[in-house]
Amino acid sequence: MSLLKHVGTIGSLTMVSRVAGMAREMIFSRVLGANAVTDAWFQAFIIPNVFRRLFAEGAFSAAFVPMFSKRLHGTTDPETGLESARSFSDDVLSVFLPVLILLCAVMMVAMPGVIWILSEKPIDPENFDLAVAFARVMFPYIVLVSLVTLFTGMLNSVSRFAPGASFPIILNLVLIAALLGGEYAADTLGWNVEQVGYAVAWAVPGAGVLQLAWLYYWTRVEGFRPKLLWPRITPEVKRLSIIALPAAIGGGAYQINTLVQLYFLNQLADGSVSYMNYADRLNQLPLGIIGIALSTAILPTLSKFVGSKNKEGADRIQSDAIELSMLLTIPAAVALAVCAVPFVTMIFQGGRFDLADAAATGQVLAALVLGLPAYVLVKVLVPNFYARSDTKTPVYAAFISLFVFVGLNFAILTDYGVVGVAFASVIGAWINVAYLYVILVKRGYYSIPLALVGRIARQLVAAAAMGGALWFARDLLTGWFSAGLFERLGALLVLVGCSAVVYFGVAFAVGAIDRQRLAALTKKKAP
Repeated sequence: MSLLKHVGTIGSLTMVSRVAGMAREMIFSRVLGANAVTDAWFQAFIIPNVFRRLFAEGAFSAAFVPMFSKRLHGTTDPETGLESARSFSDDVLSVFLPVLILLCAVMMVAMPGVIWILSEKPIDPENFDLAVAFARVMFPYIVLVSLVTLFTGMLNSVSRFAPGASFPIILNLVLIAALLGGEYAADTLGWNVEQVGYAVAWAVPGAGVLQLAWLYYWTRVEGFRPKLLWPRITPEVKRLSIIALPAAIGGGAYQINTLVQLYFLNQLADGSVSYMNYADRLNQLPLGIIGIALSTAILPTLSKFVGSKNKEGADRIQSDAIELSMLLTIPAAVALAVCAVPFVTMIFQGGRFDLADAAATGQVLAALVLGLPAYVLVKVLVPNFYARSDTKTPVYAAFISLFVFVGLNFAILTDYGVVGVAFASVIGAWINVAYLYVILVKRGYYSIPLALVGRIARQLVAAAAMGGALWFARDLLTGWFSAGLFERLGALLVLVGCSAVVYFGVAFAVGAIDRQRLAALTKKKAP
């Protein structure tokens, strides 16, 4: 398999999703702004999404994909392998669904307590009730999207990455439609911000139904016939559960930090949750396109090489993933840091989201993107452990990172506010990366070749040159950032074009790109 081909497929569809998500946030900022209602909405939306990323995408994919692939490809008879994989997936589905429904019911009953725990300072009763109501409307989404993840894992195991990479687009399109419909209702029927918030909240589970139908269709196309049976705790299902539980913590360090962030953000002024959300939306753009795409693409291949004891192949895949991720992530982080306020102003400013909100969000973004390479490296390194069914080591890394994050917040929250929360998350992410890499080296799983270290150093040089060019271009375009649509779009294109030309031009000039390896990766089969 070509790493670039699969990363390109996943990354391009993820880019479409992220662009749609960006459009969604632009519309959201203009329709609802940054206020107590939007804080309640974002807090409610974060809770099911954290559970989704922890227990569905992160934990489930880490445990399910290697086990499903082993059954599917572990025999010379394709029909026997297919039947074994089908039986395993049906058993998982039949146990998975009742557990999800029970979890959803418990969380909906306990939602007032969950919101209260995440909000240390006294909350206005009306806003508290609103946050609980929004969360109860949206939480059933976890049941739907977890089933989507099951079907995505099945498709990824046969290298059908496109359907799983495209389903987030549906959520963004549905939410955009709900926001536009809510704005129309506000103009014609006199809806207030709270009523629009409810409409958008109900759109979340509605989108989940459409996503589930989309993935179910593609599993049928690939020859799978998912069906519900009487729940049975088979040895395979039990082993999946044992592997998935620590993976939920280890693979979800970023999501755990997101949940803990709510506790600290809720101690700050109204709008803090919204500022972090808008900043994280920009931070998530390269993280999703690069980090998630690479981690999804390399896990099946790493599992294959590790299972066949092909260390050379596993090391090559890991090195390719690190090099490609840093080649794209380092310039993204520098560009977002240098142009944080202009980017936020161009994309989000307007309507109820004013220039002061844009400036506050830009400061958060400038701090948050300092950890972007670390967030991506965590995504790239963790599959090396999952391929060996080692889900415990990422747990230790996650807890160390979390303790550092919490400790720093207690130390700097009062002085630095929401920017301090972002910076604490950055430090925790880099400690996570350091721990994972040290363990990989210590156990003999992987160590970065010196040639790769040299190329990454040259990438930093190219990124520094790009940062200087952006600093100059940013000052020249200052008047365009909050002007009309076409001026903003023109300024954005100039900044992006400038960064691409300077970075890749310098990168090729200083040898930051291994041209021979890049040519090899574009072949249909890796050498």
